[in-house]
Amino acid sequence: MRLEIGNFYVKDIRFGKELSYQAGILTIQKEEALKFVREDERITEAELYIAKPGDKIRMCPVKEAIEPRVRPDGRSVFPGYTGDLTRAGEGVTHALKNCSVLVVGRHWGGFQDGLIDMSGEGQKYTHFGELQNLVLVADTNEVFEQREQQKKNDALRRAGHRLAEYVAQCIKELQPEETEVFELEPMIRRANETEKLPSVVYVMQPQSQMEELGYNDLAYGWDMNRMLPTVMHPNEVLDGAMVSGSFMPVSSKWSTYDFQNCPNIKALYREHGKTINFLGVIMSNLNVALEQKERAALYVAQIANTLGADAAVVAEEGYGNPDADFVGCIVALEDAGVKTVGISNECTGRDGQSQPLVTLDEKCDAIVSCGNVSELIELPPMETVLGELEALARDGLSGGWAADEKLGPSVREDGSIIMENNAMFCGDQVCGWSPKTMKEF
Repeated sequence: MRLEIGNFYVKDIRFGKELSYQAGILTIQKEEALKFVREDERITEAELYIAKPGDKIRMCPVKEAIEPRVRPDGRSVFPGYTGDLTRAGEGVTHALKNCSVLVVGRHWGGFQDGLIDMSGEGQKYTHFGELQNLVLVADTNEVFEQREQQKKNDALRRAGHRLAEYVAQCIKELQPEETEVFELEPMIRRANETEKLPSVVYVMQPQSQMEELGYNDLAYGWDMNRMLPTVMHPNEVLDGAMVSGSFMPVSSKWSTYDFQNCPNIKALYREHGKTINFLGVIMSNLNVALEQKERAALYVAQIANTLGADAAVVAEEGYGNPDADFVGCIVALEDAGVKTVGISNECTGRDGQSQPLVTLDEKCDAIVSCGNVSELIELPPMETVLGELEALARDGLSGGWAADEKLGPSVREDGSIIMENNAMFCGDQVCGWSPKTMKEF
């Protein structure tokens, strides 16, 4: 499969008379864009803002991030979700780089929603603080889940995906500034020089723990709770086959933007034919019952062996219960003779001294840490808040609280906050964005 992503590098976003892209300037016709968003009758309130690096803006509760893209041939960017079910991963896609569409709740947040700062100390904690962002702040008529800790956020997420496709229409007929080509030969038809290199698979474990549909990540629009591990071409992941729907604590979550740009996949691509033979992606899942976890691990190991993998990289979305899937998968691969590296965050408590993963095994001897979800973060007030900052303390966001005997409330009267890293939107970036490093004391 050959995928060409034509890139257009956004230097600035502005509101103006018409939707256009020229010389790095993305112009949005605000009222037309909002009219498009409101075509979904579930959207009861909607407004658009622009948030740039350096702006004194705090956003909360942030629900989703999407890179604006369009396919020149008219196919949907997210097949099976925003349009007809067609194959992703081949052909031509145009992308607006260095920018995202962010979806923020007007009022109500939940376990999987978080915070982004565009300047100050908080900016460094999330990749989206470095991007040019078109921000949709909206509310819906889905009253039944307003006070639920875990939300499907379906209307808001779909609004964001549709808006991202709508915005990218302005580059549909333009000539890209740069074209990235992603192409892998069929696994059994590779050059002898490539075949001699160590064969590596990338195992992704997107969130799929909820038995009730609508709370999990989607593959071609299909709820991943219904899936068994399978082989996917890495191009499919980069080209819209995967859509975020995770209820995971938000620092551990993968947004759709993360799937679209997965740095781990791109890094493996860069080494293909040089130091490794990159076979592709084993798309696994995360389950609740022990038997389901064991079954998935067996499937992953069997697929890796069948493909002839010498090594694997396993990346986990989430922590806690999913740690059992993560560790079990690594152990199954090691038992099958596949040398494995794991990538995960840790939950080591506010003092950093607790056990990092819920379950451990001596065979997990090569794990890359992306940080501690429980680390305390204290941030000063910000001039502008998009959304409703009170949601951090009120609505069960994974890193916030209404009251604490020692620390007080997460949201203080002056607008400053204290929270766990847990509440930083996609802050741990197991997929490869993380700016964090390790220090030895």
